[in-house]
Amino acid sequence: MGALVDVILPVFLIIGFGYTAAWRKFFSESAIDGLMLFAQSFAVPCLLFLAISKIDLSAAFSLPLMVSFYVGAFAGFALGFLGACYFFNRSLEDSIAIGFCALFSNTVLLGLPITERAYGLDALTGNFAIVSVHALVIYGFGVTFMEIARGRTSGGDGLVLKVLRAMLSNPLMIGILFGFLVNLTNLMLPAALLAGLTTMASAALPAALFGLGGVMYRYRPEGDMKTIAWITAISLIAHPTITYTLGTKVFSLDQAQLRSAVLTAAMAPGINTFLFANMYGVAQRVAASTVLVATALSIITIWVWLIILP
Repeated sequence: MGALVDVILPVFLIIGFGYTAAWRKFFSESAIDGLMLFAQSFAVPCLLFLAISKIDLSAAFSLPLMVSFYVGAFAGFALGFLGACYFFNRSLEDSIAIGFCALFSNTVLLGLPITERAYGLDALTGNFAIVSVHALVIYGFGVTFMEIARGRTSGGDGLVLKVLRAMLSNPLMIGILFGFLVNLTNLMLPAALLAGLTTMASAALPAALFGLGGVMYRYRPEGDMKTIAWITAISLIAHPTITYTLGTKVFSLDQAQLRSAVLTAAMAPGINTFLFANMYGVAQRVAASTVLVATALSIITIWVWLIILP
């Protein structure tokens, strides 16, 4: 019970404050949009930049850690995609978007604050390693698959440019890439710049969590509950179970790596799943509703994983 009260509830209370503020009209939709724009386009990229610029890359980037997490993630996509096609009779494009929902964990807005509260700031090394390639791997896969399915690109060059454009227009990816640049070149940043970035980064997670609550109020569940339940089960149960099994039975991850991999895998789908579905105009209601339902249910499932983990 201590993990539920001390670790999980503070994070979800901030989300609840944002949800209530939007529900009671204390925060307008435009204010929520502005807050999320600040968090996702400025504050969180600063947080990721600082983390990647200072991280010990040789220690953080463990192949067994990455394989444990991403095999679970892509198994989630396969389950979501096949379930949408064969159980729920969705179109190919809908099925890709639904698979993307099962693939994309909320690694930043939920994974980072919950891991930090559970195990401390020093426990985030594995999280940052996963996050550093998350957008590139997941968005690259999703955009490629959808573009092939739609037949929009006539050749390999066009597809590569489409994926690169999607990556390089993502503020999170920009922050990560600059972090790698500073890390690999051992560039010394001015103290004043570091202080400014640190102040900006300190606002990232509270602002993002509050804004996430407001966004979730906007996209309340409406129908498609069987599909939503399927994605939720994959995200909250199947993905972390596969990751845990690989991490303990196949790769013998150390304690810190196992915590980072499994807790990150146990997070609900992020709001980016809706943005992906909205970009292509498919399965938007399913994606939006799944974010809300899975995030609410993850209060219980994350608690269970915190009990299971060493």
